[in-house]
Amino acid sequence: MATYISHSVAETETLGETWGRAAESGLVLGLSGDLGAGKTQLVKGLARGLGIQARVHSPTFSLVNEYDGGRLKLFHLDLYRLDTREQVADAGLEQYFSPEGVTVIEWAERWFGPKPEVKSPMSEVGSQKSEGKCLAMRLRWVRIEVLSETEREITYEDFGA
Repeated sequence: MATYISHSVAETETLGETWGRAAESGLVLGLSGDLGAGKTQLVKGLARGLGIQARVHSPTFSLVNEYDGGRLKLFHLDLYRLDTREQVADAGLEQYFSPEGVTVIEWAERWFGPKPEVKSPMSEVGSQKSEGKCLAMRLRWVRIEVLSETEREITYEDFGA
């Protein structure tokens, strides 16, 4: 597990941009953190690193925003309005684990629980795996904690194939 201390919104976006430049197809970033912690700021930087010019905003009310025009397509999911794994399963979001782009999930703990299993970063939704199949992925689990008005502790760990 790695830890990064961000001292500003710009530094959080720069970390995301660095990750975007290095991202490969099939990467899933699971973001966890309180409201206002900086999840969307990290995604804005990620989009910039992918070469996406569009204005990035949180898809809280639409659940998913898709962004084209960069090196890879970006799928930005926000699970804030979904309270249970069953609601996530009913929303049919498995399709966004795409080898043709990068997927970011805000409020990822609502899908994966507090932290994915180290041995198997599979998406188990509700009591069943998605349509009887595990969704294998490269997952970067990211937790953003507010330290002060301007500082954030960003911890992350990579799992998977």
